[in-house]
Amino acid sequence: MTTENTNPTMVLALKGPIHFGPFVVTSQVFHITPLSFALVNLKPILPGHVLVSSRRVVPRISDLTPAETTDLFLTVRRVGRMVERVYGATSLNIAVQDGVEAGQSVPHVHAHIIPRKKADLDAKGGTDAVYDLLDGEEGDLGVQYRRRTRFPAVDNEERKARSMEDMEAEARMLVKEMEGEGVN
Repeated sequence: MTTENTNPTMVLALKGPIHFGPFVVTSQVFHITPLSFALVNLKPILPGHVLVSSRRVVPRISDLTPAETTDLFLTVRRVGRMVERVYGATSLNIAVQDGVEAGQSVPHVHAHIIPRKKADLDAKGGTDAVYDLLDGEEGDLGVQYRRRTRFPAVDNEERKARSMEDMEAEARMLVKEMEGEGVN
């Protein structure tokens, strides 16, 4: 399957608005395929924490077609390689919260890709602290997007919500990095 490398500021003009659940996230998108997209995160757990989502808004993995499932996970693999390289990571957490009881806060299939380095979360409890951070209020993307204004409210001193300008700048940088990634 071929992948398009599209400047996030051009996505709206070329493809129409990109939705993450009920939220328009077009300017945060840094990579798009016919069936998936990757976007920067409003409140990353660690630098480089991004999301990959299906283009079609569906809440659960079981709602995806076989083609959408394949494209989503090939996109996760490709974006993961790039994020690991760009952020100097040695490992990745790839997490899917598939349903409300699993901690899913936006009713739209998405995978978290979090670049990891040795001892990166020691101050927060160690390697597995990432799961508490994903599951806690600060990881609740639905709440964060609903609260978001031009400069989002901050509910956790350690994980500050970023401005739209910061997210768009990271998206532009990651567009260029994805160009060097080759095909899935």
